[in-house]
Amino acid sequence: MIIDTLENLKLYAPMNARIKDVVAFLAEHDLRGMPEGHHEIDGPDFFVNIQEHGAKTADEAVLEYHRVMVDVQIPIGGPETMGYTPVDKLPQDGYDAATDAALLPGIRPESFVTVQPGEFAIFLPTDGHAPCVAPPAGFKKAVFKMKA
Repeated sequence: MIIDTLENLKLYAPMNARIKDVVAFLAEHDLRGMPEGHHEIDGPDFFVNIQEHGAKTADEAVLEYHRVMVDVQIPIGGPETMGYTPVDKLPQDGYDAATDAALLPGIRPESFVTVQPGEFAIFLPTDGHAPCVAPPAGFKKAVFKMKA
């Protein structure tokens, strides 16, 4: 998991070429004005999901991980707390290749971190994460998805 400010996102482009495309997208689009839903940027290998619903408490958050896709998660409407546990400490059953996700309800993350608007979190296939911990009022976020 990587957390940093949006102004530094370009520094992470060497780890995945699509990060430079996220930076370019952010320069051309106002995430605050984008409607909720799935927005393809370059087919199924690179897209952004805008979420305005689904805020959870820490107890409701579900750990998940992906094997194919990398997430760049950006809170828009207010701070978001995200749980974290390395994938190698998580059960490896329950992975669904069709959705590229393993959902692990009932397993509490090892730690939590709060990401502010103007910051981002990158979750790699090595990172179990429990997103969307936020108060319901003002919850909005962007999740860029790209192949690892």
